[in-house]
Amino acid sequence: MGNSCFAKVNGIKLHYLDYPGEGQPIMLTHGLTANAWSLDPLASRLSPRFHVVVVDCRGRGLSDKPATGYTLPDIAGDILALMDTFGIKKGIVGGHSSGGLVTMFMAATYPERVSKAIFLDAGITHPNAASLLAPTFSRLGKVWPSWDSYLDTMKHATELGGNWNPEIEAYYRADVQISADGTVSRRASTETIQQVMAGQNMVDWLDIFSRVKQPSLLVNAPGPLSPDASSALIPKEQALQTVALLPNCRYVEVPGNHYTMLFNVGVNEVTKAVIEFMES
Repeated sequence: MGNSCFAKVNGIKLHYLDYPGEGQPIMLTHGLTANAWSLDPLASRLSPRFHVVVVDCRGRGLSDKPATGYTLPDIAGDILALMDTFGIKKGIVGGHSSGGLVTMFMAATYPERVSKAIFLDAGITHPNAASLLAPTFSRLGKVWPSWDSYLDTMKHATELGGNWNPEIEAYYRADVQISADGTVSRRASTETIQQVMAGQNMVDWLDIFSRVKQPSLLVNAPGPLSPDASSALIPKEQALQTVALLPNCRYVEVPGNHYTMLFNVGVNEVTKAVIEFMES
């Protein structure tokens, strides 16, 4: 389990989880509506072999939530500033989903700061990605009467496919804030997520892909996003298209879907792939 820490960067308070290790430092970034704890199972397995830092992006988790400032340069700038606080001039950067897109942007835009890049189920998505993600987006802005009520909702979330363990529960506990009256709401707001998505849509991704020259790894979980879904968020076909557009990228497939790859059997396979890539 990582140490919960804060740093003042770019005028905001940024929260991160620090996992001490003797090896190379790795900076990891979570997905669009998630928080740093979603990557705790992976980071815990990589440490102490590596020194892992997982960032709560601005507007998510325990980091400050400014009204504006959610473009990719803003988010990447926070990570670069955090790297500076650790004295990391050039390091390994990775991310899951939207965090993987941040990593691609950083590798292409600041090549002098990124030595290797890790993309966890990030890249060209299924054409119906918006509908596949609808259950997740529907929980933004919602209020539950209690923690137990919220926990019950998540235990029955179709995208988890019945997977549950203490690591998953720790992530969802970090995902919410509990008010004085006991009601529960998610820390990430609809407005913030909309701004992050708008920032991502401003980017020419084909150009970004072509400029990621560093050795990179794309880990793909092509399982259906839920038992009743017709597709993965990033099917194998789209993942391989992404790899083909990246100049120096290897592909690894792991069990599970876009979410379950971060827990249980999925994260063990992700860990193995990351270690092999890091030590190659």
